[in-house]
Amino acid sequence: MADHVIVVDGLTHRYGSVTALADLTLGVPPGVTGLVGANGAGKTTLLRILLGLVHPTAGRVSVLGHDVAADPLAVRARVGYMPETDCLPADQTAADFVAYTAELAGLPPREARRRSSETLYLVGLEEERFRHLGDFSTGMRQRVKLAQAIVHDPALVLLDEPASGLDPEGRDQMLALIRRLGGFGIDVVVSSHVLTDIEQTCDWVVMLDAGHLVRSGPLTGAERSRTVTVEILGDAGAVARALQARGIPVAVDGSTLAVGPGDDDLFDAVCDAAADTGAGILRMGRGVTSLEDEFIARAGNPPR
Repeated sequence: MADHVIVVDGLTHRYGSVTALADLTLGVPPGVTGLVGANGAGKTTLLRILLGLVHPTAGRVSVLGHDVAADPLAVRARVGYMPETDCLPADQTAADFVAYTAELAGLPPREARRRSSETLYLVGLEEERFRHLGDFSTGMRQRVKLAQAIVHDPALVLLDEPASGLDPEGRDQMLALIRRLGGFGIDVVVSSHVLTDIEQTCDWVVMLDAGHLVRSGPLTGAERSRTVTVEILGDAGAVARALQARGIPVAVDGSTLAVGPGDDDLFDAVCDAAADTGAGILRMGRGVTSLEDEFIARAGNPPR
């Protein structure tokens, strides 16, 4: 996994008797990655472990080639972090705060001021940069948190629920900013429980459910769980069992089957199963299942 920006091997973390993460093993490639799951799935815990802020109960984690346990400062020097919680000082201006965070990252004062202005311009706050943060709206505060995460030109940014609390317009603007980061060559991990946001911004997805990994893979138009819907004349259950024997997922609703996800061979597989069982096909068509549909189907049944 030398080409991965994040490598996780056998990662487990417990808070007392509660298991937040359970034996995760995965690699995250360069690009924009979505970290998805319901509240309490373990997303924030994973981000904190990646930063070296929380020490795992078991397992190893590497970020940008650095072992997090052995050299957490090397990791944090190259990583930006946007926390979910409201953490901005109300009595500072946006320009002062972002410049301060740049200095914390090692930039000299004059360079920090310059980078602060450039970064606030990038996130659309050039006219508001000398206002106090206490006067900012939720959307503006989220942009400041994004600015402080990228002001030191990190190789990787970790964004924890970046669109939280935003109205539809503000959400769209934040997602557009995240897509721009990918265009600048910055690798991004976006944590969110809003799966449509991930579909709009990411090209890879890591899906967690109750601390378990249920999926890690690419997210492309062709890969987003393409399915075939079939109305069967005859024994739909027998057709479903024939498909399942081939390793193809099937959901049965009366005489209708939802077959897949799968590739372009699904049509042939359905026809073969119908012929083998002596059933007829009244109607068959292809559909695309959303990431949310896939999560609902997989949640509670993570692979072991």
